[in-house]
Amino acid sequence: MSRTRDSDACPGALQVHQAADGALLRVRLPGGMISAAQLAALAGAAQEFGSGTLELTARGNLQLRAISDVNAVAQRIAGAGLLPSATHERVRNIVASPLSGRVGGNADVRPWVSELDAAICGEPRLAELGGRFWFSLDDGRGDVSGLGADLGVYALPDGQASILLAGRDTGLRTTDVTASLVEIALRFVDVRGKAWRVTELASIDDLLPGAELGAGWPAAKAPVGWIPQDDGKVALGAAVPLGVLPARVAEFLAAIEAPIVITPWRTVLVCDLSEEVADVSLRVLAPLGLVFDENSPWLTVSACTGSPGCAQSASDVRADVTAALDPAYPVHRHFVGCERACGSPPTGEVLVATGTGYRVLRS
Repeated sequence: MSRTRDSDACPGALQVHQAADGALLRVRLPGGMISAAQLAALAGAAQEFGSGTLELTARGNLQLRAISDVNAVAQRIAGAGLLPSATHERVRNIVASPLSGRVGGNADVRPWVSELDAAICGEPRLAELGGRFWFSLDDGRGDVSGLGADLGVYALPDGQASILLAGRDTGLRTTDVTASLVEIALRFVDVRGKAWRVTELASIDDLLPGAELGAGWPAAKAPVGWIPQDDGKVALGAAVPLGVLPARVAEFLAAIEAPIVITPWRTVLVCDLSEEVADVSLRVLAPLGLVFDENSPWLTVSACTGSPGCAQSASDVRADVTAALDPAYPVHRHFVGCERACGSPPTGEVLVATGTGYRVLRS
């Protein structure tokens, strides 16, 4: 499949998208990891210069909408240490197993996140990847492999890692994750032609000659609720309805002063808590709208921005989803305002607004 645009329009912290409600910028968070101070800085910027909300994305990043002063917000982002490379800031798309190093898994992939991020930023040619290309680092539990990243690894018990393309095993193994992923990403830059994504290549033989792709992984559930860590501490997993986090709630999260992970399921993990702090935090955060029930219907729906934020949308999608919550619905539903189907997950139903209702775009 050929790309539909000759230029990369994916927003970043410096290259913004002009949406119907104003400038939108996206902050890349490799591995979804963000400190309390960094989250507080983004929350402050959203309140002072934007919509007063932070949006969680399907790749564990954060978006700010309706920005009135793009330069001022970019300075805040850089000052918080979230903009290490102006040339590569849109290609730092790294998703990792959110609980890695804290609960289970065959390997702690957090060091791989920082190593891969540094290697991407250090290779000038990888700035050509574009903002939609992304990497996954799965610690062996199979959670992020099922999301279908362009290029990834799956940690094996013997210290090796399987190399994945589009979320499928290639049969290739590596003991040097960063070097292997950078090498293949550079090869993609060489052969991509008009493709932005691995799935848009005419043949994977152009990328990995002779590779035979195996089956993909099933979709994983978001880690939600009270999660005991292997070290005796606690992580709290909170669903954020429709991925829209009020900046004021983000400030409460930051006030806990604990490591935070934004997951690709648009949830938040607050990690390394004592039981006492976790109990108090849960009692404070739940009344603010964060969801700690793994059976909540909010975990069965997602949506694009919709109207009025997107001029392409045929409906106020988020309002429609709120009205259509159904805990008994058998599959995940993603509601979108137009056929571009932004933010669609790899599995479940995608429902597109028609102006008079919704029809199934994909099931």
